[in-house]
Amino acid sequence: MLISQAEVAHRAASDAELIAWVDEQDTLLGAKPRIELREQGLIGRGTYILLFNSAGELCVHQRTLSKAIYPGYWDVAAGGMVAAQESYEQSAARELEEELGVSGVPLSFHERFFFDQPGNRLWCAVFSAVWDGPLRLQPEEVSQARFVPLATALEESLRIAYCPDSLAALNRFVDRRA
Repeated sequence: MLISQAEVAHRAASDAELIAWVDEQDTLLGAKPRIELREQGLIGRGTYILLFNSAGELCVHQRTLSKAIYPGYWDVAAGGMVAAQESYEQSAARELEEELGVSGVPLSFHERFFFDQPGNRLWCAVFSAVWDGPLRLQPEEVSQARFVPLATALEESLRIAYCPDSLAALNRFVDRRA
């Protein structure tokens, strides 16, 4: 699969974005370009929005190959990094609209947790929303999306590449509901 010029330009702009830089207690330290956080092993803030339809199916989507981390992986959550002057809630609403074209829906906050893997150290805020309308995918970040039963997403994640950070968010969400 080829990476388009639009994806390359989007990736460069994304790497330069100023992201909230925090410590291990989620205390704001300032702002750093996304690429510096990743390359220096610093901690940022991220949002994860589990999007369900009214039948209880979860929206899963495949990331484009131009993504800096987990390129081409399937993802169980819309979301992304929290910008320097943004709250978790503002970031969640922005990311849901940017990636999947969903706006104006109530977001339910569930929890925050720390995710720590090389190149991906984040304080994560987990939200959920319900949407039955059409999806409008951001072509630079999302190559395809579909709604599936929750059990299908969990089973698929054992066989094919799913993003480990969003899977952690989903598993914590499922565990808290049990």
